[in-house]
Amino acid sequence: MNTSRYIEIIFKRLIPAPFTLAVLLSLFTILIAFLFTGNTDGDSFLNILTYWQEGMWEPALLVFAVQMMLILVLGHVLVLSRPVAWVTEKLTSLVYGNTSAVILVAVSTMLVAFFNWGLGLIFGAIMARKVAEAARDRGFKINYPLVGAAGYAGLMVWHGGVSGSAPLKAAEKGHIRGLFPAEVNAGWLNDLPDSIPTDTTIFAGWNLILFGMLLVLVPLVLWIISKKTGSSEFDLPEVKKIQPDILIEGAEKLDHSRILKLLFGFLLLAAFFASYYSSLVSGKLTPNMLNFLMLVLCILFHKSFVSFLNALDEAIGGAAAILIQFPLYFGIMGIMKETGIVGDIAGFFSSIATETSLPVYTFFSAGLVNIFVPSGGGQWAIQGPIVLESAMKLGVPLNKAVMAFAYGDQITNMLQPFWALPLLAITRLKAREILPYTLIIMLVGMLVYIGGLFLI
Repeated sequence: MNTSRYIEIIFKRLIPAPFTLAVLLSLFTILIAFLFTGNTDGDSFLNILTYWQEGMWEPALLVFAVQMMLILVLGHVLVLSRPVAWVTEKLTSLVYGNTSAVILVAVSTMLVAFFNWGLGLIFGAIMARKVAEAARDRGFKINYPLVGAAGYAGLMVWHGGVSGSAPLKAAEKGHIRGLFPAEVNAGWLNDLPDSIPTDTTIFAGWNLILFGMLLVLVPLVLWIISKKTGSSEFDLPEVKKIQPDILIEGAEKLDHSRILKLLFGFLLLAAFFASYYSSLVSGKLTPNMLNFLMLVLCILFHKSFVSFLNALDEAIGGAAAILIQFPLYFGIMGIMKETGIVGDIAGFFSSIATETSLPVYTFFSAGLVNIFVPSGGGQWAIQGPIVLESAMKLGVPLNKAVMAFAYGDQITNMLQPFWALPLLAITRLKAREILPYTLIIMLVGMLVYIGGLFLI
């Protein structure tokens, strides 16, 4: 029995459903917070529970959860439209078996995710699903969980890409100094730059080389695995075919009106360009911008409002997992932030680091924290000051420290199924089915990033 098969069996036996995993991580975080940051009195435990529940309902994070749900739902609605279905059919026509499936999905997903993480998130899920539908309809065999893992590979390169939270925030004027409280008065603060340009982080030659290496190695590893694993059986329901109404009367004609649909769609399109033209030109996509664009395309690409609403009915169920699991992770984030656990983890690694080893320790600490706080932007706000302070004191270039953080934050997405929820909802796969393969490509990514951090 080969190694990948052993890993697959172990994961199927030991890894629970994502919701159960979120519950276990919540309980573990509460226990760790009490043992290492609390006192023995009951008040300390109650305070931790308060941090937990307050984190669950943090308004800014709930807004983020709704944004993610819309990314999933609107992306699914979009793929049910005829124009997008035509494009994906053309792409999947290049697939004729297991190996071509994983290569096509992995390469296309990683390229899209490097440009924008939200787009990559939904694109990978859609491509994996469409490949499976092609396999079902055309009768060739695939390892569907392996294809699903390929569709998730974009989340291991996103933070080093164009939409990476830490490098983009570091490039904003005044952001770096703003991470530190006003009352902090240390000499090294005066040496902090006003910003760290993206041409020294995202668009640095060494970062693009590391991305290029992964763009080759990840599909290559998945190709090797596809040669050593057999095909899998999967039950993928047919997309519902909506029959047109035989008789349309009265106001129902407005629901089916192409003219009204186009009028509203072009009005949305005008509002989109009026609001986001400058951001679009500069290549900066935000969740709101992406959702607005997908809403515009959904309205324009579907035949009528009825077609749009029917697709929405089919897509909305996939958001259920995100709706209930996001608050649990927000609660974990609240505990780790308020009790100082994130700072303790980052501080420990920084305390034993040298100028040579700090980037690698930053990589590992960011990866560890990401398992509990799977939000790049939120994690940077907490861990960023410690990363920058350690880099300043040890003489490590700040751009290298920022990217070490970004690499670590993204790599353990392959171990933490939180961001896989949209993919799991669309593909109907289970987390335990794709994790054996994402773990393998995570190890490949770790070797590339750690080697790169030593050689840069």
